[in-house]
Amino acid sequence: MTVRRLTAAGAATAALLGATALPATAAGHTPRPHRHAVVISGVHLNPGHREHHNRLDHRAILSLNREWVAVSNRSRRAVDLDGWTLSDRHGHTYTFRHYRLDGGSTVRVHSGHGRDTRTDLFQDRRGSVWDRHGDTAVLRDDRHRFVDALTWGGPH
Repeated sequence: MTVRRLTAAGAATAALLGATALPATAAGHTPRPHRHAVVISGVHLNPGHREHHNRLDHRAILSLNREWVAVSNRSRRAVDLDGWTLSDRHGHTYTFRHYRLDGGSTVRVHSGHGRDTRTDLFQDRRGSVWDRHGDTAVLRDDRHRFVDALTWGGPH
């Protein structure tokens, strides 16, 4: 064999090895979609509340505050929920503002009025949000991408 043929054979071998060593994304492989560690972990439904002359009485406020959806962070790292939304199938939407959910933590998002804390946020609504006969809570990130949903009750 001549030097020229050996060089050509070596170049061909290197080209074959290089083609098989492409990264998976370059070879047309699509990476798996990222799964969020933040999930809707529970719901507590309102057994019913009362409104009186377009203002909430003390019992109505307490009743609305007993209605909540829990959002949990199952990772070790904190997640910035600023701009994330929690909505029902009728379009009632709560937007998280300036809230960071620590790793391994849960926050309850109440329908009624109150003062926000690390573990409880309030939508400040005058009426019930979640339908106790059947509804779906949907969590979306700040880019409006689906994160998680929880459905209960009747047909959907």
